[in-house]
Amino acid sequence: MDIGNVMTDSLKYPSSNWKKILILGFMTLFSFLIIPLFIAMGYLLRVLKASLAGLEDLPEFDEWVDMIVDGIKVFLVGIVYSLPAIVIMIGSIITMWASLSSMTAMQSTGMSPSTALGMFTGIGFVGVLVAMLYLLIITPILYVAIANMAYYEELGAAFRFSEILGLISQIGWVDIIVWYVVVIVIGVVVAFITTILGIIPIIGSIISLLVVYPYYNIFLYRAAAWLYASAFPEE
Repeated sequence: MDIGNVMTDSLKYPSSNWKKILILGFMTLFSFLIIPLFIAMGYLLRVLKASLAGLEDLPEFDEWVDMIVDGIKVFLVGIVYSLPAIVIMIGSIITMWASLSSMTAMQSTGMSPSTALGMFTGIGFVGVLVAMLYLLIITPILYVAIANMAYYEELGAAFRFSEILGLISQIGWVDIIVWYVVVIVIGVVVAFITTILGIIPIIGSIISLLVVYPYYNIFLYRAAAWLYASAFPEE
């Protein structure tokens, strides 16, 4: 996989149609209404499918029910792959909450409130750290799983774990890590841009939601398609 060509193509790809970026942006802006969120996620899966099919133009916004269904699929895959981190995070929050509610009980054992608070807070912090580390590791694997679902057009393809690990071996761990690092670096640049835009009250945030985030997400799913396709060099 030529990472330079992959990233150059993926960065240029969204700019082929700014109108569609804005439509995706409106879906992002109103994602708190849930249905637009699923439409946005479904459209990104459509971007992945179109990219795997070798299409150079952004896909259309049509067949809205299908997009919603696809968005729900992407959401479910994300939840399942993130489940260990979610469980750990919930456990950490409960542990830190317990540190506040059990200080009185700890005093009866001779332990000072500050010691009890420090102990439980420390346990909670470690839990959050483990959850974040898990998400960091699982994210590129998640994108391969979503791409596998897009390729076979079936939800179950995202959970054929032995097949997905085989694809990752074909892609090569080094290529995946390099791809992931570059994606993160570009994500940091995007975060910097949105921070600068945030200086402008309200308007800056709207611009980020309407343009910057949709552009980055389309780039990301295009790059994920290239990553997945690199498992089949003969094609």
